[in-house]
Amino acid sequence: MATRLVQINMKARDDSALGGFWAEVLGWGQSSEGPGVTNLEPEGFVYPDPTAVCLDLVVSPEPKTVKNRVHVDLATTSAAHQAELVARLKELGATLADIGQGDVPWTVMADPEGNEFCVLEPRPRYEDTGPIAAVVVDCADPRTMARFWIEAMDWTLVEVTDHIAVLRSAKGVGPYLEFVRTPDEKTVWNRVHLDVRPYPGDDLEGEAARLRSLGATALDLGSDVTWKVLADPEGNEFCLLTPA
Repeated sequence: MATRLVQINMKARDDSALGGFWAEVLGWGQSSEGPGVTNLEPEGFVYPDPTAVCLDLVVSPEPKTVKNRVHVDLATTSAAHQAELVARLKELGATLADIGQGDVPWTVMADPEGNEFCVLEPRPRYEDTGPIAAVVVDCADPRTMARFWIEAMDWTLVEVTDHIAVLRSAKGVGPYLEFVRTPDEKTVWNRVHLDVRPYPGDDLEGEAARLRSLGATALDLGSDVTWKVLADPEGNEFCLLTPA
């Protein structure tokens, strides 16, 4: 049994408007499975496929109060492309953001609802990822996170140090998943989280039990849903969706 990362879930005050922003940024299609939910995926994409990690925006009245612990890094192909992308993002409603990054070669920005993301300088690692170079998760211990997530998913470990752990689909396609050491402590429910999905024929309850045996914790939302909500060893919430 195993799961794979299929999408990022982002809370939004206005899911349609924020979805429109990210659809323009990524060049992806925008659809909805119901009121308060906006789905983004590449045009012609057959879900689920590791060539892309999709984006689901779900309406929420909860205000954003702290820096998100999960964000995306956008890939660029040249210094000129990076500058052009930053300029276009500003036109779409993004703003420059200061999270204490100092003098770095990448550009930190925030979307129209304040969600942080990075526009990276050109890096060889991200030449074939698509528009999203990496999904980045703040953490206290990258090695602990790597041990959990490589057992939780069928993704492979690319790199691990005391500062960063890098995973990618075993098929060698799509964005990377990176766990980066940060000094910030988790204090609130993450507005952006990972959604993983078992394979067809797998058992949802059995997979949830397996993840708990690896160090995940079951969370109770107090509502009747078809998926499971858990937290990884550092308390980051994630959803285990029904097999597909």
